[in-house]
Amino acid sequence: MIVRLIAAVAALAVPAIAQAQSYRCSVPATIERPRPDLPNDRQPQRLLPIGGYTLAITWAPQYCHEHARDAAARFQCGSGNRFGFTLHGLWPDGIGKDWPQYCQATPLLSRQVIARNLCATPSAQLLQHEWAKHGTCMAGYRPDRYFAQSTGLYAKLRYPDMDALSRGALTTGRLAEAVAQANPGMTADMMRVTANRQGWLDEIWLCLDKSFRYQRCPAHQGGLSPTATVKIWRGVR
Repeated sequence: MIVRLIAAVAALAVPAIAQAQSYRCSVPATIERPRPDLPNDRQPQRLLPIGGYTLAITWAPQYCHEHARDAAARFQCGSGNRFGFTLHGLWPDGIGKDWPQYCQATPLLSRQVIARNLCATPSAQLLQHEWAKHGTCMAGYRPDRYFAQSTGLYAKLRYPDMDALSRGALTTGRLAEAVAQANPGMTADMMRVTANRQGWLDEIWLCLDKSFRYQRCPAHQGGLSPTATVKIWRGVR
């Protein structure tokens, strides 16, 4: 059955259809312990100055369509939970094309930190990865402050009617304009949209300056052309 996301939000009495984040999320009593996330030859440590930030959000219906059978996706895609956009993470960008990553060795996140953030970023391992790869590069930040910053930015986001957008021809530019219209101070050129090889919406990357204000994305940051066609998976249950 096709999940009508906007109807689901209304049924749960969420204030404003534009919130499209977690429609239903319950943190389990037992939380899987993450593995260490370490630099390697493919993802080496890079100590670089920060020139800005990217806030990356993931379209969960598409993620679950592709990963529903993966054990690592069980919390997000099963167990009665249901999401719209989830928080992938807050990434420090460099001044040029390269970015800092894995700046300091770090222990595993505590259960308390994971539990507080699991309904925004619904994977203990992804939370560990985001802190280890990105958060450790933000001077003066500990896990609590890093996740408070990222989830605070995420919680302020509002969204267009994704169900309605999914039902007609859609370009990346039109999607970006719709997201921008839902968020005061944002314009379409302040985000990048990514999709899988079949053209289904994957993520939106929002560009921020060093004060965490929206800014125009640099040309080298990638993403789809504004004229590219993009499709939105609504979800199947």
